[in-house]
Amino acid sequence: MQRRKLGSQGLEVSTIGLGTMGMTGIAGMPDVYGAADEAEGIATIRRALDLGIDFLDTAEVYGPGANEVLLAKALEGRRERAIIATKFGFRLSMDGKITGVDGSPENVRRALEGCLQRLGTDHIDLWYQHRRDRTVPIEETVGVMAEQVKAGKVRYLGLSEMSAETIRRAHAVHPISAVQSEYSVWERNLEERPLEGGSSVLETCRELGIGLVPYSPLGRGFFGGALPEDPSTLPANDYRRNDPRFQGENYTRNRALLAAIEKVASQHEAKPAQVALAWLLARGPDIVPIPGTKRRSYLEVNAEAVHLMLTPAEIAELDALGAASGPRYSERAMAMIER
Repeated sequence: MQRRKLGSQGLEVSTIGLGTMGMTGIAGMPDVYGAADEAEGIATIRRALDLGIDFLDTAEVYGPGANEVLLAKALEGRRERAIIATKFGFRLSMDGKITGVDGSPENVRRALEGCLQRLGTDHIDLWYQHRRDRTVPIEETVGVMAEQVKAGKVRYLGLSEMSAETIRRAHAVHPISAVQSEYSVWERNLEERPLEGGSSVLETCRELGIGLVPYSPLGRGFFGGALPEDPSTLPANDYRRNDPRFQGENYTRNRALLAAIEKVASQHEAKPAQVALAWLLARGPDIVPIPGTKRRSYLEVNAEAVHLMLTPAEIAELDALGAASGPRYSERAMAMIER
């Protein structure tokens, strides 16, 4: 597996990472992409390491907590081979549901101690604030995160789904190594400039020397090759049953976009997922996508994307597809994303 650098502080990871959320689900949605299988999840993580994929992404809210515990089980005796990225910043109810965000200093410290315990490690390689808490200055949150770097409990800092202005302010307090956001061939929000002017998130990260970590690079399974004709046939608790992009006319239009990706894939005897990942990798050496999967078979397909070289004409063809039809989240979830 090839390797890339994230940021200018020395963090080096596999060119493609592994998102583990689906292995346990997320707070309030344990079967987010169908029923979980702990044994297969552990086998998938260990297979990733064997393939040279060492950049493993989890979060406090996945499970919640159960995902970090699962990762610890998979890495028993293998911790030194992995680069663990985890995230904090959501407020959870007693029954494990998301009730808001919390970037207070008290929560920063509490969250870190909890994830260190669940992961069974003495340090986190890359620690993100998962969502911005607008009631707490970003300088205050990142300042306390930076204290954990000085204490040796964290190696590098990251942010998730934050605006160019917030990224700039945070980076002035302590170097940010990576920004995580949804980014794919048909989700291009990182390239958009604010209406009031200024730089896009992508431009800001490149100006400051910050790496980009796209999540959902496969469109929540759209490019994975196993979509049903009718999304209502997905398991009852599957997140996509209520995903705007899987509904009605949005789903019809997005399947048409997928057909264009499948056409490019057929020219290379490749899978649509590999084309989608190759498109992202071609955007620049500072981009490390983290396709999520809970199965070894999909992991192995994704890993092969590093060998797929798209032509300039194919990249232009994919660029011209435009955005997916429909918003990427519900209104409540979109309200937690800062742009």
